[in-house]
Amino acid sequence: MIFYAHSTQTTDCSDWEPLCDHLSAVERRAREFAAPLKIAEAAAFSAAAHDVGKFSPIFQARLQGSGEQVDHSTAGAKAILDLFAHAPNHWIAWLMAQAIAGHHAGLPDRASHQPGSLEERLDGFAMEALAPGWADLLPDTPSELMPPFDWRAPDWPRRAFRFAMLGRMLFSCLVDADFKETELFYQKTGDVAKDRDWPSLAECLPTFLAAFEERIAAFGEPQSEIGRLRAEILATARARAAMPPGLFTLNVPTGGGKTLASLGFALDHAKHHGHRRIIFGIPFTSIIDQTAAIFRAILGDDLVLEHHSAVEDEETGHVGAADSTRSMKAKMRFAMEDWAAPIIVTTHVQLFESLFAARTSRCRKLHNIAGSVVVLDEAQVLPKKLLAPTVWAIDELCRNYGCSIVLCTATQPAFDARKLNALKPNHLLALDLDGRELAPDPPRLHKAFERGRLVFADEMSDEALVEALKEHPQALVIVNSRRHALDLYRAAQAEEVDGLVHLTTRQYAAHRRRILTNVKKRLKDGRPCRLIATSLIEAGVDVDFPVAWRAEAGLDQIAQAAGRVNREMRRPVDESVVTVFRPSDPDHAPPAEIKSLIGSMERMKDLFENHFAPEAIERYFHEVYWQAGEERLGKPILDLSQCSQSYGPDIAYRTIAEHYRMIEDGMAPVIVAGEKRAQQAIAKLGVPTIPSGAIARELQPYIVSVPPRARALLKKNGHIAFAHPDLRGDQFAILKTDTLYEEDVGLLW
Repeated sequence: MIFYAHSTQTTDCSDWEPLCDHLSAVERRAREFAAPLKIAEAAAFSAAAHDVGKFSPIFQARLQGSGEQVDHSTAGAKAILDLFAHAPNHWIAWLMAQAIAGHHAGLPDRASHQPGSLEERLDGFAMEALAPGWADLLPDTPSELMPPFDWRAPDWPRRAFRFAMLGRMLFSCLVDADFKETELFYQKTGDVAKDRDWPSLAECLPTFLAAFEERIAAFGEPQSEIGRLRAEILATARARAAMPPGLFTLNVPTGGGKTLASLGFALDHAKHHGHRRIIFGIPFTSIIDQTAAIFRAILGDDLVLEHHSAVEDEETGHVGAADSTRSMKAKMRFAMEDWAAPIIVTTHVQLFESLFAARTSRCRKLHNIAGSVVVLDEAQVLPKKLLAPTVWAIDELCRNYGCSIVLCTATQPAFDARKLNALKPNHLLALDLDGRELAPDPPRLHKAFERGRLVFADEMSDEALVEALKEHPQALVIVNSRRHALDLYRAAQAEEVDGLVHLTTRQYAAHRRRILTNVKKRLKDGRPCRLIATSLIEAGVDVDFPVAWRAEAGLDQIAQAAGRVNREMRRPVDESVVTVFRPSDPDHAPPAEIKSLIGSMERMKDLFENHFAPEAIERYFHEVYWQAGEERLGKPILDLSQCSQSYGPDIAYRTIAEHYRMIEDGMAPVIVAGEKRAQQAIAKLGVPTIPSGAIARELQPYIVSVPPRARALLKKNGHIAFAHPDLRGDQFAILKTDTLYEEDVGLLW
C-alpha cells in the first residue's frame, strides 16, 4: 500500500504526495535550516519522524474524504521517546518529542494540569494503529544529538532555560521546513501561489553598504555642533563594528542619530562576521512604518520586511482538530511571516512574544533570528514584569545562537553585570556589558545634548492644560492613555484652540504618517501646531517643539518626551521647558505599570540637578529594579522551565506562552479600508491561491488595534465583518461602519 502525506482533488491519487517523499524532503530542509544553529542532527531526525502517524489507515481514509478526526502528531513523539529511552540523548529526545507533538497544534507542556500535555497524550497511545514496517523508514539513529553549547550553566534554572530555547529552535526548524515543503507541493498543483523569495543578506550587503555610504556623503560636512556630534557617533559605532559578536550598548541622547548609527554598525558588523540578517526591534507599532521608510529610502523598497504583530490566525484546542479540521492546502493560506528577509523591522512584542510562543505561526521564524544582528531600539521600554525572561533570552541568543544584540537607547537601563551584581549576586537582569559601548564617551554626549529644563508642576486639570496651550502657538502635550488624549483634544476643540492636532493609536499607521508630515511642516513654517498625543510620539519620532507638558511617568519616558523639545538645539535652553504634571481627573490616572515607575521617580527626583545625566538615569533604573523584586521581574515565568537529573527537561511551553504577554489581554486588529490601496489588498482576500501573509503585509498600514472585547462588540453590532471567512477564517476584520472612523481622532469603538 502507498501511504500519502497530502492529497489533491483527483480521485486516482496520481498527483498525491507520497508520505516517504514528504518526510525525506522535510528532513533535508530542516537539516539545512538547523545547520547554522548547530542542531542539524536533532532537527533532521525530528523531521524524519514528524508525520509517521500518517502511516495509519484512519489518516489515509481522511485523505479520501472521511470526516473522522485523527491525531497523527503524537505517534512521532512516542517513536522518538521509545528510540532514545535509554540513550545518552534522552534529554533532548523530550524536546524533539514536544516539537513533533506540536507541529500542528503548537508546542505542548511536557506535564501539566492543562489538557493536551505531552505526557497526557502519550498515556495509553497505541502505536499498533500504524501500519507494520513504518519504523524501517526512519534514518539511522544519530550517535550525538546534543549541540556543542556550554551546558555548564551556573545553576539549574539557567540550564533549564537553555533547554527551553533549544526546544523552540528545534520546533522552528521543523515547522518551517514542514510548511515550506507542503507549500511547494501545493504550488506545483496550482492550489497555492508562491509568496516571494528573499535574497540573502550576504548577496545584498555590497549594494546596501554602497547606498549607505552615498546617503552619509549626501549630508556633506556638518555645519553645526549637533551635526558634528552625530557624525562622531556614527563614525565611532562603525569603527567598533569589528569587535567580536555578542552584546553591545549604544547609549546616545535623543536626537543623536541612533537610527543611522545603529544601521551603519549593523551593516558593517554583518560584513565582518557573516551575520545572516539584520533585525530592528521597535517598541511601538506606531513608529515601525517611519523606521522602515528610512531604511527603504536608503536600502531599497523591496528588501525591507515590515512586520507588525497584527494579523494572525491559528486553530487551537484538541490536537485531533488541529491535525484534521483544516486541510493542509487551506492552512497554506493562513501562514504568516518566516523572517527570511535580509532586513526586518518589527515590534518588541512580535520579537519577544515569538521567542516565548507555542504557536506554529509565531515560532516558525525563530531559526531565522539565529545568526542575526538584532538592534533593540528604546530598550528601556521593555516591560518590567517580563524583564528577567527577556534578558535571559537576549543572553541566550548571543551565547549560543550567533546573534549580536545592540541595546540602543537614550536612557540606558542598568543591565550591566558589574553594577547589578553589586546589588545582588547573580542578579536576574545582569548582562556582561563591560567594554561593549558603541558610542564615544556617553557622559560627554549627554552633557553636550542638554536642550532644555525640567519643571515639576503639581496637579493640572484638562482646563488648565488648555489654557496653557493657548499661550504657546507651538506646543506638545503627552498623556498616558488614549482616553485622556481624546478627552483633552475634545476640551481644546471646545475652546476653539488653533492648530490642534491629535495623534494616537486610534489612527492607522498610514494616517499617522500623514499627520506627522503635517506636524513637521507646521513646525517648520512657524504656523500654530498644538499636538496632543499618547506616548507613541516619544520613541523615534523626529519632531522639534518649543515647549511640552508630560503627564507624570517614569524618568525614561520623561526623558523621551524632553527629546521632542528643542531637538535641533536652535532655541535657548532656559526657554525650552518640559513641564511634568499630575492629571487631576481620576479617570485619567496612570495605568498600574506606569504608577510604580512614578513612585521610583518621586523617590529620587530631588537627588540630582540634571535628571537626564547618565548617573541619574542609572540611579533611577537601579531604584526600579531594586524595588521590583524578582517576582515582579518575571521570575515565575522562568520557573516554568525546570530540569532535574532524574526527570530531564520539564518545559511548560504552552503555559509560558500564556504568561509571557507584553500586552496584557492582547490586541485585536481592525482594518480601516478607506484608502484605495487598502481596498485593493482586501479584494485579493477572495483569491484562494494568494497567501494571507502577502496580503497582511499590504494591509499593515491600515490597521487599528483594539481590545478583543471591543472588537467582539463591534462584530456583534454589525460594525465589522471578517472578509471571506470561508478562505481566511477570522484573520481579516474589516470596518463596515465608516462613520466610526473620524479623520481627526481615528477609530471610536
